[in-house]
Amino acid sequence: MIDATQASTAFLLGLSGAGHCLGMCGGIAAALNLGGARSPAITLAYHSGRIASYTTLGALLGLAAASVDIAAWTIALRYLAGVLLIGMGLYIANWWRGMALLERGGAKLWQPVQRLSSNWLPLRRWPQGFALGLCWGLMPCGLIYSSLAWAATAQSAATSALMMLLFGLGTLPAMLSTSLGAARLQALLRRRGLKVVIALLLIGSGVWTLYITASHSGHSGHNDDAGQSQPLHHQH
Repeated sequence: MIDATQASTAFLLGLSGAGHCLGMCGGIAAALNLGGARSPAITLAYHSGRIASYTTLGALLGLAAASVDIAAWTIALRYLAGVLLIGMGLYIANWWRGMALLERGGAKLWQPVQRLSSNWLPLRRWPQGFALGLCWGLMPCGLIYSSLAWAATAQSAATSALMMLLFGLGTLPAMLSTSLGAARLQALLRRRGLKVVIALLLIGSGVWTLYITASHSGHSGHNDDAGQSQPLHHQH
């Protein structure tokens, strides 16, 4: 099941993307409190649908990753996890924008989903808000896509789903502050210092993951060599 490092990292990923989330989804979240959608139930339903979308996608990708039971595949996924954590840290701190390539790739996937989501506008009841949230979880966002790829490296539907649930909960402060008009909280979450601290934690976690993976794979290779040489010893 999920460990403390995975749990805290997943939540920090959501929290650290505050500026990104406010830029991409903030307008929608704010609009939920305008016009005929002033009901808090609609706002909460939207965010619930959004987080449910992340969680479901995490479960599906974790299940897909777990379907391949090969040691080399597991090691490769662990290396990928480390690289993604480093990449996301650099992305959040705005030191490297490589993750934006995922957004351009996801734009084509998003177009039909966007057309579907227009069926629930304008929002008048909470089920419409929930359905819109489910769609919005698929929007082209490098942070979401890279977090999903990282969660899949857990190779467990339950663990990957829980990691993405915590990621979604991490996005709530920024998104709810937009929905509820909490300007002071938005300003706090946008602070450069907070982003840099979280980015450094992610980069450190990624480097540590790469180091542990390399150490374990080295020991595994040594054990395999020892196991292969043992029968030759008995033959003498």
